[in-house]
Amino acid sequence: MHKLDRELKSRDRKQKTRPFGVAVASLVVILGIAGGIYFLSTRDGSEGEIQAEDTSEAQTTQEAPKAEPLSGKRAEALPATVQCEYKDNGQDGHGAKKPDGKDISTEGTVTVSFDTTQGPIEMNLDRATAPCTTHAISELADSGFYDDTVCHRMTSGGLNVLQCGDPTGSGTGGPGFSFANEYPTDETDDEDLQNPVVYPRGSVAMANSGPDTNGSQFFLNYDDSELPPNYTYFGTITEDGLKTLDKIAEAGVDTGEQGGLPGGQEDGKPAEEVKIKKATVKA
Repeated sequence: MHKLDRELKSRDRKQKTRPFGVAVASLVVILGIAGGIYFLSTRDGSEGEIQAEDTSEAQTTQEAPKAEPLSGKRAEALPATVQCEYKDNGQDGHGAKKPDGKDISTEGTVTVSFDTTQGPIEMNLDRATAPCTTHAISELADSGFYDDTVCHRMTSGGLNVLQCGDPTGSGTGGPGFSFANEYPTDETDDEDLQNPVVYPRGSVAMANSGPDTNGSQFFLNYDDSELPPNYTYFGTITEDGLKTLDKIAEAGVDTGEQGGLPGGQEDGKPAEEVKIKKATVKA
């Protein structure tokens, strides 16, 4: 979580030190724990994080590249099946079974529905966009891994997400295995991985602690969120699911003792607890 804090504060510093539309030329991507929205770092013992860009004080400035929304579609289609590698990461798997990654289909969608204490949240996971991620998340959901777990983190202002998938509810837990990033990371040149894109309202993406550290944590975008393209986009939330998310977002963020961050940004737990009572998979 410390990474996201640094990113949000850095973003506020930039707004105060330069005109709108001008960005700091040097962007430094901060790596961290395994598994989140540029959130926690593996060294801190956490699995999931989401980070926004962290920037040093600018010596020179240049026009900021405009962040474009992700389409959710690959530029080139994958073959009919792919091989997925799920690696043991030495962490407690909380009873999760590592998926078989052989001959995973890249066709069609998988629907995962979460019955939560705030209402239903249903997601359509896209095999064509992120087959290895879709396979892992649907297998975890089908096994009951997500049952009786809380969505432990919520942010607003720049990043507008609800983060779920940690069996410990602390931001440090995962399934004991990790796997590689997919779209859009695997279609982005290295020099462009620091340039922000928009993860649009209704999209679902994986939290991580650095390259190829995906596990079980994911984030739901209840509004547009601007981030580097380092988080695997793997599905969309249904209209009914967005209604539930809007209700959760309206209740706000419990920022605890830290209060709100500069620039009106907030980061903490959902003000009203969101617990996944049961996950159901429909192929």
